[in-house]
Amino acid sequence: MHRLNAWFRRHPMVVDSAWALLLASFALLSTGNQSGWREQASYVLAGLVGGMMVWRRQHPNATTVAAVVLGLGQLAGHVNPGVESIGYLVFAYTGAAYGAVWTSRLALVAGLAAGPLTLARFHEVGAATQGAPQVIFFSVLMSTPFVLCWAWGRLTRVRRAYLTELEDRAARLERERGAQAKIAVAAERARIARELHDVVAHNVSVMIVQADGAAYVLDNSPQQAKEALGTIASTGRQALVEMRRLLGVLRTTDTAEEYVPQPGVAELPELLDQVRTAGLPVDFDSAGDPQELPRGVELTVYRIVQEALTNVRKHGGPDVRARVAVDFRDRELEVLIEDDGRGSTDDQLVVGGSDGPGHGLIGMRERVGMVSGSLDIGPRPGGGFRIRAVLPLKTIK
Repeated sequence: MHRLNAWFRRHPMVVDSAWALLLASFALLSTGNQSGWREQASYVLAGLVGGMMVWRRQHPNATTVAAVVLGLGQLAGHVNPGVESIGYLVFAYTGAAYGAVWTSRLALVAGLAAGPLTLARFHEVGAATQGAPQVIFFSVLMSTPFVLCWAWGRLTRVRRAYLTELEDRAARLERERGAQAKIAVAAERARIARELHDVVAHNVSVMIVQADGAAYVLDNSPQQAKEALGTIASTGRQALVEMRRLLGVLRTTDTAEEYVPQPGVAELPELLDQVRTAGLPVDFDSAGDPQELPRGVELTVYRIVQEALTNVRKHGGPDVRARVAVDFRDRELEVLIEDDGRGSTDDQLVVGGSDGPGHGLIGMRERVGMVSGSLDIGPRPGGGFRIRAVLPLKTIK
C-alpha cells in the first residue's frame, strides 16, 4: 500500500484522469433534463470540465481561469447546473493550492460570487425564496462549498511550503554538519601536529645534544659518556610515553587504556631539570598564588616553555643561560622566557635553523590564540631573546 501511494504521488495525472473520467461519465449520463442547444452545450461543458481536470496541476492558472469563464458562460447561456458543476469546486481548490497569487484571489472571488449569481440567474430557485434574509441565506449556502474548497487549497499550499522548508532546512543542516565535521577534523589534525612538533623537537634536540657530548668525551671520560647515554635513554622513553598518549586519541576501539595526563605547570620543574641535564642552565621564578587552571591553559604554558627552551639550545650559542618566570595574577597569567645568548630572528626560529623546517613560533601563536591570550616575541634589551605570553584567566574559566 505504501508503494502504491508513493507511485500515485509521483504520477498525479493518473489520479486526476481517473476522477475526471468518473465525473465526465456521470455528467454525460445526467444531461437529459434539457433540450435543444442547451443539451448539446451540457455535453460540451461536461467534456471540457473533465479535460481541464486532467491538466489542472500542470497548468493551474490556465485551468482555473478557463473554469471561471465556463461558469460565467453557463450562467449567461442559462444552462442548468449538473454533475459537471462539482468540477468547479475542484478548480477552486486548484487555484488556491497550486496557482499564482492572482489565481488564488480569482478563485476566492469566483467562489464568493457563485452563490449570488446562480441564485439570481436561475429564477426558479429565487422564486422559492421570499425576502432579503432568505436570499442572503441561500446565497451564502451555495457559496460555502466553494469557499471551503478554496480554504482547503490554501491549507494544502501552506503545508507544502512548510514541508519544503523543512526539507531545505534538513539539507542545509546536513551541509553545515559536514562542514563542521571537516573543520573539527582540520582542528584536530592541527592540534596533533602541534603536539607532535613539541614532543619531537624538544626531546630529539636533547638527545642530539647528549649524543654529541657523549661522542666528544667517550675516549677521555667514559663516565660522562655513560651519563649522557643514560640521559638519552630516559629522554627517549619520555618522548615515547608522550607520543603514545598523543596517538592514543586516534584509536577508536582501544578506549579502555589509560594514558598519561597531559603535562602542565606542575611539571615545569621536571622539564627544567631535563634541560639543565642537557647542558642549558635555566633559572626558574614563580610569583603570585598558584591556582588551578584549565587543562588547555596548563598544556599551553608547558608547551610554550618547552618550545622556547628548545629554541634557546638551538640558536642561543655557547655559554647561554635562560630564565623562566611564571607570574599568577588576579586576571591573567604571565609566562616569560628569556636568554642572554646571541638570539635569532623570528624567521630563523620558524625555519628551525640547520635542523630543517619547523613551526615553533607558529605553534606558540596558535596555542595562545586558542585561549584568547597575547604573545610577544623579539630580541631582549641588552642581548638575547625573549618570549612573553599573557593568558587571561577570567575569560577562560
